[in-house]
Amino acid sequence: MLCALCAEHFVLGELTKTKYRTEDGNIPSHVAIENLKRICENWLEDLRYSYNTLYCLEPGEDYESSKNVEPIIINSGYRSPAVNKLAGGAANSNHLTGCAVDILCTGKEQMIRYASILLDIADGTKQEFDELLLEQHGSTCWLHFAVRPKDNRRRIAFLKA
Repeated sequence: MLCALCAEHFVLGELTKTKYRTEDGNIPSHVAIENLKRICENWLEDLRYSYNTLYCLEPGEDYESSKNVEPIIINSGYRSPAVNKLAGGAANSNHLTGCAVDILCTGKEQMIRYASILLDIADGTKQEFDELLLEQHGSTCWLHFAVRPKDNRRRIAFLKA
C-alpha cells in the first residue's frame, strides 16, 4: 500500500516516511491519503515543474527528458498521533490528517523560491492553502505547506528554532 502513487512524481511511501518507529506503523487513513494526493496533484507537481523550468533547465531544454530536473524532497508528510508526538508536532497539526508536507530546501534561497512559486500557484488558480511556513533549525531549512479541504487560513510566517 505505501508504494501507491499519489501523483506522477510522488509516492505514498515518501509522504509517510519517518525516523520514528511506532507500533501503529504511521499508516494513514483513506481520508489522509486523499488529502496527500490533493497536495501532490494540485500543488507539488506544479511546484516541481515551475521550479525546474525557472531555475534548473537550460534555455530550450525539455523538462521531461532533462537530466537537470531536481526532485522535491519531502522531509515529513503524514504523521500518526504517535509519530507526531515523538516529532514534537502540535496537537492539532495538519500532518495528522495528511494535509501538510515539509519540503526540504538546500538553503534560504531555495526556500524563498519555493514559497514564491506556491504563492503564485495559489493566486493563479484561486486555490487556498492553510499554512506556508518558512522554517529553519540551525543550517537546515524547510518549507511547511498545508492545504485543508476547507477553512484554509492562508497563514504565512518565518519560523526559526
